[in-house]
Amino acid sequence: MKRTVLMVLAAALLYVSVGSAQQHPVLDAVANKVIAKYQGSSCEQLWQKKAAKTPPSPEEQKVIALLKSDPQMRQEFLNKVAAPIANKMFDCGMIP
Repeated sequence: MKRTVLMVLAAALLYVSVGSAQQHPVLDAVANKVIAKYQGSSCEQLWQKKAAKTPPSPEEQKVIALLKSDPQMRQEFLNKVAAPIANKMFDCGMIP
């Protein structure tokens, strides 16, 4: 599931970075998939992923690079996903 979400995220961010005038619907869809991944995971699953500490996949590295290269896109994406992810992490005791 993680790879699927990341591949969709990477493809969508590539599409957005090309300069599409319709970037908001794509960004919304990608953000919704990321949010759904966290909300659909149990606390135990999130703790296991955190404990695994695996290096970023090539897809994750591409997404990270895209977000680093476009501060406006990064801000918009993080504004959408930060609160739901932080709330889930709080509920799971991963942050104070």
